[in-house]
Amino acid sequence: MAPVPNEVDVLVIGSGNAGFSAAISAAESGAGRVLVIDACPEDWAGGNSYFTAGAFRTVHHGLADLLPIVNNVDKATASRIDIEPYTATHFADDIARICIGRSDPELSQTLVQDSNSVVKWLAKHGVRFQLSFNRQAYEIDGRFKFWGGLSIKTEDGGKGLIKDHRRAAARLGVEVSFSTAATRLHIDPNTGAVNSVTVRDTTNWQEKKIRTLAVILAGGGFEANPRMRSQFLGPNWDLARVRGTPYNNGSCLEMAIRDVAAKQAGNWSGCHSVAWDANAPPNAGDRVISNQFTKSGYPLGLMLNLEGKRFVDEGFDMRNYTYAIFGKAILAQPGHSAFQVWDAQMTPWLRSEEYNDDIVERITAPTLEKLAEECAKRGLRDPKRFVETIEEYNEAVKAFQEENPGCKWDPAVRDGLSTQSSRKKLTLAKSNWATPLTSAPYVAVKATCGITFTFGGLAVDPVTAGVISSVTNSTISNLYCAGEMVGGLFYDNYPGGSGLTSGAVFGRRAGRAAAKQIRNLKSHSSARL
Repeated sequence: MAPVPNEVDVLVIGSGNAGFSAAISAAESGAGRVLVIDACPEDWAGGNSYFTAGAFRTVHHGLADLLPIVNNVDKATASRIDIEPYTATHFADDIARICIGRSDPELSQTLVQDSNSVVKWLAKHGVRFQLSFNRQAYEIDGRFKFWGGLSIKTEDGGKGLIKDHRRAAARLGVEVSFSTAATRLHIDPNTGAVNSVTVRDTTNWQEKKIRTLAVILAGGGFEANPRMRSQFLGPNWDLARVRGTPYNNGSCLEMAIRDVAAKQAGNWSGCHSVAWDANAPPNAGDRVISNQFTKSGYPLGLMLNLEGKRFVDEGFDMRNYTYAIFGKAILAQPGHSAFQVWDAQMTPWLRSEEYNDDIVERITAPTLEKLAEECAKRGLRDPKRFVETIEEYNEAVKAFQEENPGCKWDPAVRDGLSTQSSRKKLTLAKSNWATPLTSAPYVAVKATCGITFTFGGLAVDPVTAGVISSVTNSTISNLYCAGEMVGGLFYDNYPGGSGLTSGAVFGRRAGRAAAKQIRNLKSHSSARL
């Protein structure tokens, strides 16, 4: 790897989707010399983006709007696809609903209005998109029914996304230096503008200062830092398993707050967390298995804690509106884990990449009682209550079906198939997709909480992604921010697929703004000569 230069035009901190989007944007906008640095070694390139399924939530006008940018749909398949348009109103309403009305309106408006153009911009730069048949569609009566407002992903998920980003960046002459940690931001005492960054070579501990005309922060949140998780998210969050990179440790956030008084914003006690394989590594994701440790099949069955009790409504909304909060729900349970349970009717609908035997330990038994016995060997504390909970659920499902014979199961919509009838109501409903667990063999999987990313971050200008000062409440010259470090966008939850879209939207805006600022600086310098 080439030595880290002493001077660049744009320095991007972070090698994930947001960082590369910013670097590509700056380079194509004429910024000059662009350098991406990351504290991780090259074999950990890609930040958390590498570990995603590659889903991008975007406004679109239906199938015809998406077909030009996807590579996995032939004419015959296209004739069997049902995708409803996902409008700006749909996206904005989802953010308002899912984020409890707290999302910054200007940030969310920017995300929504740029979402369609940014995925097409990424496609222009060689990011390979596909329709997400495996995650966002069910084949019903010979037709692929897409659901939940989320239709596209990148080929080979996050791995493919980072591969494509790196290829695009290289074509534009963007330089990349790994094992290079940013440790301090420096400002011009006369202007208050950021003008250099101290970096440390993590292989030999040597430091140097890089002079730069613009810095774009894209170094991720604090999800891999157990101290900060406990401090900001609360008790037991140090026990959550880290889904992605161990290098998103909050150091970039703390550097910006300490060195330039960057204004803090957003939901610092909130995060994205999912049902995660209880046998997954605790402190970092697996770069081979990656997102396959996610366990998102709960709408098709039940989740019971170690005391044999249900603790969430598994069917209160479509999966991609609930999966990012159910990790938190599991963490709050005794033993910080739970069992997902299905019968033979539903197991064929589970996604193979998450539930195949080579990915997860499937606990299988011919009866519910035997299943409870097997789960007890893996931490279930009350097998009797486990069986009673499922039997009571089955009774409620039967009562609802007898009272509503016209209500049919459909996993692609909120089908209203519930446990709540005039004859019997559960204290905790299952509001949709409630089918009885009565067909052997029965299957259970043990899950825990996997943390994806944190919601607290820095306040930014929604137009330029410029970082705002807590002292002046105006943007700090030459400093920009994108990705997980942007605060104020997501609160409590998020609509699935919005994170990668946000990283690209604000990364592109940051790169363009940085390039414009540099052109202005160079123009003024030339005028003085």
